[in-house]
Amino acid sequence: MIETERLILRRWRESDHEPYVAMMLDPAVSDWIGGPFSRAEALARIDKNEAALSQHGYGRMALERRSDGAFLGYCGLMPCGEAPVPQGFEVGWSLAPAAWGGGYATEAATAVFADGFSRLGLPEILAFTGTTNFRSQAVMRRLGMIRTPDLDFDHPALPDDHPLKRHIVFVAPKP
Repeated sequence: MIETERLILRRWRESDHEPYVAMMLDPAVSDWIGGPFSRAEALARIDKNEAALSQHGYGRMALERRSDGAFLGYCGLMPCGEAPVPQGFEVGWSLAPAAWGGGYATEAATAVFADGFSRLGLPEILAFTGTTNFRSQAVMRRLGMIRTPDLDFDHPALPDDHPLKRHIVFVAPKP
């Protein structure tokens, strides 16, 4: 578990399932992360995230607002590196639209960086997104990440004509 002034990043609970599924079925969210998703696919993602947390001690964590316990989305680290994706650890996040614009993604990712660099001893952390995902790119810039064009790639899970096929990469070196 990781805590910030406004957030708790924690293991997944049964009570997260419905708000997570709703978020993942919302085109405003899923269109940016390779959706649309079915209910079963969304729930399988929770299982994958929880398995990573159990096995490795890191992964995508549920994001909860401290003031009222509301589920806001997720944030966390996952290993990446199956070509053409750059090798290393990726910070990833996704928030329900009601939580957009509140600085939660930046706050959560900052805490994940601190954990990754201190507890896990990572030398750098990557983030990547489609060329047209300007909101995520803005978060990456607010995090102080460095745009690294030589690591850009075409996402292998997306069809060639998908608007998010080309991904751009940002890197946060260990402070």
